[in-house]
Order: sequence, then C-alpha cells, then structure tokens
Amino acid sequence: MCGIAGAISFIEDMRGEMKSCEAMQSALLRRGPDQRGIVLSRNAALIHTRLAVIDISGGRQPMSCACGEKKYTIVYNGELYNTEELRRELSADMDFDTRSDTEVVLKSYIMWGEKCVERLNGIFAFAIYDEAEDRVFMARDRIGVKPLFYWVDERKLVFASEIPALLAHPDIPAEIDETGAAELILMAPGRTPGCGVIKGINEVKPGWCGYYSRSGLELREYWRLRAFELHETFEQTAEHVRELVLDSIRRQLVSDVPVCTFLSGGLDSSLISSVAASELKKQGRQLSTFSVDYLGNDKYFQKSHFQPDSDPEYIRIMAEYLGSDHHWRTVEVPELVEALDEATEARGLPGMADVDASLLLLCREIKEYGTVALSGECADEIFGGYPWYRDKDIRMTDGFPWAQSTAYRSRFLSDRFADMINSTDYVYSAYCRTADYAEKLPSDNETEGRMKEMTQLNFTWFMQTLLDRKDRMSMYSGLEVRVPFCDYRIAEYLYNVPWEYKDWQGREKGLLREAMKEWLPEKVLRRKKSPYPKTHDPAFLEAVTKKLRRILDEGTPMTELVKRKELERLLKHEDHVQWYGQLMNLPQTIAFFIQLDHWMKHFDIKV
Repeated sequence: MCGIAGAISFIEDMRGEMKSCEAMQSALLRRGPDQRGIVLSRNAALIHTRLAVIDISGGRQPMSCACGEKKYTIVYNGELYNTEELRRELSADMDFDTRSDTEVVLKSYIMWGEKCVERLNGIFAFAIYDEAEDRVFMARDRIGVKPLFYWVDERKLVFASEIPALLAHPDIPAEIDETGAAELILMAPGRTPGCGVIKGINEVKPGWCGYYSRSGLELREYWRLRAFELHETFEQTAEHVRELVLDSIRRQLVSDVPVCTFLSGGLDSSLISSVAASELKKQGRQLSTFSVDYLGNDKYFQKSHFQPDSDPEYIRIMAEYLGSDHHWRTVEVPELVEALDEATEARGLPGMADVDASLLLLCREIKEYGTVALSGECADEIFGGYPWYRDKDIRMTDGFPWAQSTAYRSRFLSDRFADMINSTDYVYSAYCRTADYAEKLPSDNETEGRMKEMTQLNFTWFMQTLLDRKDRMSMYSGLEVRVPFCDYRIAEYLYNVPWEYKDWQGREKGLLREAMKEWLPEKVLRRKKSPYPKTHDPAFLEAVTKKLRRILDEGTPMTELVKRKELERLLKHEDHVQWYGQLMNLPQTIAFFIQLDHWMKHFDIKV
C-alpha cells in the first residue's frame, strides 16, 4: 500500500513543480514510510510514497516501462490478488523485471489499454502517464477500498490518495460552499459519491476510470452491481459462497511481510482469522490477532437491540480456538478524547468520532507487530447483516435507514446556509438517486426488488463510510488492511442471491453462517451480530462536553457553518437523536463537532 499523487498540465511546464510535489509527498508520508519517489516531465509530475509489502527491493515507484518508442509511468496504491495469473498470461508477450504487482498493473495497461481494469482483482487506485499519447489514465477499484481524489481547472489536473495532499498544493484553495456545508452537516460522516466536500475537490467513484488529456477529463463507469437470474438450490449457493470466501481470504494472505488479523469475536473477523490461522499453520507459523476494548466497559456496558452483548468473552473463545498470539488494545477515555484530533487529520475530514479514534489507536498498536492485517468489513452490507435489512418496517421506509435525522441535523445549519439549502430535498434526492440506480429483474417481487435497493444503498453509502475509515486510520499508521469480503466476485454473486437464502433460518447472515459453519466454534457461529465496540463509560460524554464547551468559549470558525445556540443546546444533553445509526449517539455527536472545529483550524478551511 502506498500514497500516490500527481499533476498533469498541457499549459504549464511540470518540470518546475518540485516544490509543490514535495509538499504533496510530505502529506502522504504516513501512507508510505518506506520509500519515496518523484518523476517530473514536461507535462506530468508523478509522486509516490511506498509501504513495501511485495517485492521489497523491486517495487519502487514511480515505475516506468518502455515499449518500443513508447514510454509509460505508473504510480499505484493497492494490492492485486490475481497477480500470478496475469503475469503468466502477459509473459507470453512481455518480460518482467520484478515480482511486484505494480509491474503487472502497468503491463496490463500496455497490453489491454483501459480494459485492463476489467481483468484486475484487487484493491487499487492508480495513474499511468502515457508519454506518446500525452495523457494520463486513472482508475479506482470496483468497490472503492482505495481512494483517489482530484482537482481540475482549465490549466491542470491534480490528483492524490488523500484530501490533505491536495490541500498541500498551492493552487488548491481550502474552501467550502453550500455543497460542502450540506455534506458536513446533513451527510457526514458519509459523503455523496464522488464528492470531496471541499470546493473543487472530487473523488473518482468506485468502479470508474478514465483519461485526462488535452480534451479535458473524461471518466466512465466500468463496473457496477448487475442483476442476473440465479438458478441454484440453497445447498449449491452455500457451496458457491464457501468457495468464493475461502479463495478470497487465501489470496489476500500473500505477502512478503507478516500478516495478522483483526478479531472482534463476531462472525466476520472470526471467519477470516480462522482461515488465516489454518493457512499459516501449514507453514509452521502462528497467527497474531488484535482486538480493541475500553477500560470500564465491563462495568458500564448495557445491552441494547443493536448491541446485545460485548466482545471480550467471544474474543477469548476465538483466540483459544485459533491458538493465536492474541493482543488487546485497551483504550482509556482521556487518550480516546485526545485522539479525536489526530483521527480528523488522518481522515482529512471530520468523521466517526470515537469509532475512528479507537481504530486509529488499535492500528498503531498492530503496526508494532506487522505491516498487513485482514479485517471483516463489508460482510454485513453484502450478506444483509444489519438490522435495517431484517426489520420490515425500517426496510420499507423511504430514506437512508442509518440516517433518519435530517430534521434534527438541519437545525444545526447556520442561517446563511439554512437559507441556501433545502435539507430534506438534499438528503432525500440523494437517497432516491441511489435506490433508483439499483438494477433489478422483471421477475423480482417486492421483497427482492427492495433488497436490491437496500444492498445498493448500503454498498454506495454506509459501506463507503466504513471503508474510508479503515483506509485512513490504518494507512495513517503505515498499516495495510485488506478486506476479503470486498472481493468483487462475492459482491456480484450475493447481489443476486434470494433474500430467503441470505436470511437462512431467520438469522442475519444465515447463508454465510451455514456456508462456513465448519470454521468456527458453535458459540461464535451462532452469536448475534454486534457492531464495532465503543465506550459506554459516562466519563466520555463528560469529557467531550467539557472540550466542546471550551472550544465555544475560546471561539471557533465552525460557527460560520453551525448555529451556536444549537451547539449550546447540544451541551445540555436534552436530545438523544442518533446522528449516524447506532454508531453515533449523543457523545459521538458532540465529538463530531469537536472534530469539525479541529478540521477547520488544522487545514485552515475558509467558508
């Protein structure tokens, strides 16, 4: 994994851009602490920071390749899981100088042009400058695990893995307009697909690619969830799922550096850890597993509909079952509050409050032991694990099921932006666009049609928020996190599996449980879904309340966006409205505004 950036211009001479390139590179050093490189030419400046995982000595970037009189140069962030298959296919016509997947991606483009993306199985964002054609090709993986932001005007295109790297470029102003205000107050920590929140900054959407040339920027969609008829019995479907999941996990264990796993004691991380432990054992190696807990949660934890039990008991069961070298990261309230600012800097935007901050602290711990970790994200979106999939009333209600708080959120908009933004329309139209985009079959009944809409909604919004979080918090610590359930083959297949199969025996992710039942102890296999853990200590609410009070007393630029009287009311703890599903309640809402304040100050954001 790495950080990439660059600037392309057909008007300005990019050979004079070293100073701005070094500034952007510095903003990406945490993503790639092992190696760095910059290549300047007349029309292109390409920047790279490397986290070395495969072919440590041979995978340096930017990487160039000459093919006849043509020259191509790539900057690439990601991991390719079908590297060897593609290398064998390409070797009939091309020689390879390294074992790196970077060279495979580059030569795939040389061989197949823009259609190369259809052959890549992995998580990636890359840019290839084609010197002969004088254009750059950019692409992002199908599901959007790896980020790629850009800014373009009539003179140049600037791109980077992260927003802070773009803001390091002297031509890009750190400004927000009414769209940015709407995203921050009405949508965050989610983002409208393709929106970078800051004025002029956009993101290449998952499954999109395209060229920037003298004709301008032209992007196209190369992949999406497609509906097709599936004629399989439940037993055949379970076997198909088992093959896909096992293949994905095993492919993602390939690394020249140590691999470990996140372990929450839930179904998804436990399955990945079980397969990983089995594969490592064949090599005579022991799996290292990592969990996060909060000091005092054993005392303050309270059962709820969303979180029926806490993790530690199940983590201990799994660690013993796996025989893993298990590590706990116990987080205390003061360090959690302190990490809110750093988590904001890592995300480049205000985010998921303590849920981000605790992950940042956990990733920092893991980095002490290894460079690559596997995580269970995205199984819930793909297999239908969330409560809103299974509660018919919530499922059939118009609107994002995790964000039914538009009226509450809109109260926070300052008068200036409240007059400019129709909050209800902004959120509802975004919902409708996504729901209408879901591809269906004429034969789908009401339930199957709605389930495809729900999958598309989760895939496009909720899952992207979690993938943003995992990428930024991990890469900020120089840790590569792979997500086996994000294999596009799993997503394509599961989109068309009937709901009655996914909900087998009336259990969330019943199909996945049945398909993988041989890999887990019974108690973990049957455990009810539980979300990412957060602190239940009332000291956290007290601490963030004091911190936000201090911010308001000292003065804050966010009152240009947010009504001060609503922040004052928030500090009275009178409202208990979910800001973003079960992950963000009153303490997290207060913490979000702490992050918003720090974001505006740290990046000098102007309104």
